[in-house]
Amino acid sequence: MSKELTDEHLQRLERETILWLATTRPDGRPHLTPIWFVWLHQEFYILTTLATVKARNLLSNPRASVALESGMRPVIAECVARLVSAPYAEDLAAAFKRKYDWDIRRDGEYNGLFALTPRKWLSWNA
Repeated sequence: MSKELTDEHLQRLERETILWLATTRPDGRPHLTPIWFVWLHQEFYILTTLATVKARNLLSNPRASVALESGMRPVIAECVARLVSAPYAEDLAAAFKRKYDWDIRRDGEYNGLFALTPRKWLSWNA
């Protein structure tokens, strides 16, 4: 197990498109869902609607875990989330546009932008 990110980990954080997000419901049940993300300024950014289970969970309890898709080369982080207010920073909007061809500034349906700050990293070679 490693607590430090390697260059390979950083490249995967920038390149991979799906992140698994684990949150906790108010009654203690876990909720796990895949979601698009960008890695910027040493934080994960996800955009969803505030009505989703994941958003409601993060607003109620900001602790979450995230993992990249590959089960053979896991990269997992325990994070603390915070809601980011619009208008969104230019570099953040550009990162979503570059990665997904998605202009988050013009998409009024998605109103819940969260920054997830890693507090602990886990990774290992399977």
